[in-house]
Amino acid sequence: MSITYKTLPRKNPQDLAAPEKFYAAVVANGSVDFETLAEMISEQSALSETDCLAVLNILETNIVRELKQGRIVRLGKLGNFQISFSSNGFNTQEEVSSSGITKNRVLFRPAKKMRKLLTDLSYSKVS
Repeated sequence: MSITYKTLPRKNPQDLAAPEKFYAAVVANGSVDFETLAEMISEQSALSETDCLAVLNILETNIVRELKQGRIVRLGKLGNFQISFSSNGFNTQEEVSSSGITKNRVLFRPAKKMRKLLTDLSYSKVS
């Protein structure tokens, strides 16, 4: 199976007068929700779908809780989640404060097996 993509025209944000260029962009092939994942896991194990859904919900709750504490959440062969942010630059250390933080995000760093997946992808253009 391959990852499908389409072409999109985009302007150069640093030079709006420049001609547009065309770029490849991923076309999603649907999505999978918690309930479907729980069903899939239950079919591949001795656990019920309800038990799997409960575990996934608890996992989500605990990941959020640990990230709020500033901890890195390591999920074994999946990868790591971590909070990151951007801040304004200041001239002195004394000027730096939390009010200078401008953007928050959750980083996901895939583990080795997940990174390998990226080297084995194939692509097909949507017509």
